[in-house]
Amino acid sequence: MNFPQRRMRRLRRTPALRRLVAEHRLHPSDFIAPLFVREGIDEPRPIVSMPGQFQHTRQSLRAEVAELHTLGIGAVVLFGVPEHKDHAGSQAWDPDGIVQAALADLRSDFGDGIVLIADLCMDEYTDHGHCGVLDSRGGVDNDTTLEIYARIALAQATAGADIVAPSGMMDGQVGAIRGALDGSGFTQTAILAYSAKYATALYGPFRDAVDVTIAGGGDRRTYQQDVAGAREALEEIRLDLAEGADMVMVKPALAFLDVISEARRTFDVPVAAYHVSGEYSMVCAAAERGWLDGDAVAHEHVLAIRRAGADVVLTYFARRLAEAMQ
Repeated sequence: MNFPQRRMRRLRRTPALRRLVAEHRLHPSDFIAPLFVREGIDEPRPIVSMPGQFQHTRQSLRAEVAELHTLGIGAVVLFGVPEHKDHAGSQAWDPDGIVQAALADLRSDFGDGIVLIADLCMDEYTDHGHCGVLDSRGGVDNDTTLEIYARIALAQATAGADIVAPSGMMDGQVGAIRGALDGSGFTQTAILAYSAKYATALYGPFRDAVDVTIAGGGDRRTYQQDVAGAREALEEIRLDLAEGADMVMVKPALAFLDVISEARRTFDVPVAAYHVSGEYSMVCAAAERGWLDGDAVAHEHVLAIRRAGADVVLTYFARRLAEAMQ
C-alpha cells in the first residue's frame, strides 16, 4: 500500500538524508557567548553552580575570546564583577571599571573582528542587588536610574562596545540611552534591549556568578515581567523599538518559546533569546548524574530556540556547541 507518511520516513532513513532536508541548522555564528570578568583576582575562578564557566581575569578573558573567535563565534556579551560595590553602583560607569577595561582590551586585540556587547545594568555593581538606585522607601527610583544608565552607556561606548544591552527593565531606558549616545556622537552604537525579561527563578546560578544578593530577601517582580503573562511582552518590545532599540531580547529562552515565536511573527527586527543560567545548569547537573546526554540536550535546546524564531542565542553552551561543530 502507498502510505503518504512513507515519503517523510524515506527522508529520515540516513543521517545524510536528514541533513539534506533539515529545516534548521545551528552554526557558531548563531551564538553570543556570555562571559564574566572579575576585578581583583589573579586567575580564573570556576563558578560552582555553572560547571565549565568562570569569573575571568582580564588576561584570561582575552584568551577565552580568542579561542571563541577561532571557533567561529562572532559575538560576546560581558558582565562585570567589581572589587567594591556601593549603593549607587558607581563602578558601572567608571571609565576604569572592569567592563570598560575589558572592552578596551578586546577592542585592541580584535578590532572589528568580533562584536562586543556590554550588559548595561547596575545589579552587579550595587550593594543592594537591585537594577537601579533606590528611593527613600527602598523601591527602585526609575527616573534617577535612567540618568545613570545614560552614563553607563557612554562609558561602555567610549571603551569600545559595538552594542549596549540594557537589562534593567526600567521604563524609558532605551530612549534615555539612545538620546545619550546620539547626543555624544555614538550614533553607530547599537542597542540590544532586554525587552521581555521575566522575573523567574531561573537566574539563581547567574547571581552566584556575579556575586549578587538582593537585599532583604527581595525580588525584582515590580519591574521585570510576570512569568504568567505573554501579551505584555509584545507591548514591551513595541515600546523599546519606538524608543530606538535595534534588536530585542526574550529572557529566559526555553521557558518562553511562545513569546519568541510571537515576537518573530510580529516584529521585523533581529530577535535574540537568552538561554539563561538556570536552563544551562539544569542540563549540566543532570548530565553529571548520568541522567541524560548533556551535549545532545544542549544542541536540542538551542535548536528549539532557533526554531521558535530567535535569530541569535545567548548561551553558556556556545563554546561546547561550537567545538562539536568543528
